[in-house]
Amino acid sequence: MSKVVRVRARMRALVRRVRPAVRGDAGMVTSEYAVGIIAAVAFAALLYKVLTSGQVSAELQDIVKRALSVRM
Repeated sequence: MSKVVRVRARMRALVRRVRPAVRGDAGMVTSEYAVGIIAAVAFAALLYKVLTSGQVSAELQDIVKRALSVRM
């Protein structure tokens, strides 16, 4: 048997052993989706609060004003 054939045979054997383990968890269950959605909404709310705060809003407006006033 050539070296290439042996390597291919070993790779096929490895794939046969690993494939069931990888396919074992096909997706999230409903409770995991619920927790993920709650975390995403909480992060979005926190981000909204930070971006709409007075200091951050003023800084963002300053950045935009400076960017618009740049001459090339």
